[in-house]
Amino acid sequence: MKKEDTSQPLSPDETLDTFFNGKLKILQKKRGYRFSIDAILLAQFVRIRKDERVIDLGTGCGILPLLLSQMSKASSFIGVEIQKGLAECAAQNVLFNQLEDRISILHRDFTELKTVFPPGSFHVVVSNPPYRKFRTGRINPYPEKAIARHEIKGTLEDLTEITSYLLPNKGRSYLIFPASRSADLFIALRRQNLEPKRVQLVHPHIGERANFILVESIKSSGVELKVMPPMILHQ
Repeated sequence: MKKEDTSQPLSPDETLDTFFNGKLKILQKKRGYRFSIDAILLAQFVRIRKDERVIDLGTGCGILPLLLSQMSKASSFIGVEIQKGLAECAAQNVLFNQLEDRISILHRDFTELKTVFPPGSFHVVVSNPPYRKFRTGRINPYPEKAIARHEIKGTLEDLTEITSYLLPNKGRSYLIFPASRSADLFIALRRQNLEPKRVQLVHPHIGERANFILVESIKSSGVELKVMPPMILHQ
């Protein structure tokens, strides 16, 4: 990733990040919620087959669909975002990169998607959900950041329930979550018939505790878990 490509015209409240040697450009507001390393970690963990349909729950500025559009041959992506400002930013990024034939942005609460899509509509569900339970830890004074980081607009249980609904049997989900809440994640997945099949822990340095866990789950699958070698961010 290359930051602050000033060759592109920016408004004073925007920044521009580029990926894939400048092929992909992502605009963001300087204030409010911004994507971070966890979205990039999840993108490289996801496996998407040719012509699959993918939905991202809580897309923010559209970072995951935008990255995955360059890393896979999926037929279509839908990014769902409850916050109007972020949904508008994501839609702007889709147009900016001329990807409107592959990526659509939906300004909607993901808990309401049963009224939009029939069950089993997507091959893959991806999400970088809020990490903290509501009323735990310090709530960020910026509403965009608070909603993105705390389960204010939807809980982990809400997320796994709608994920299971959107997937057919053998459909796959990909999530990144705090390693400290791994037990919560596994319990929530199994309650919705989403069986964890592949996991990878992410450590900041060798010898330090993991701070993230990446999980691939398959709906209505047998019990067999593959634990991948840990990822060390800073060797």
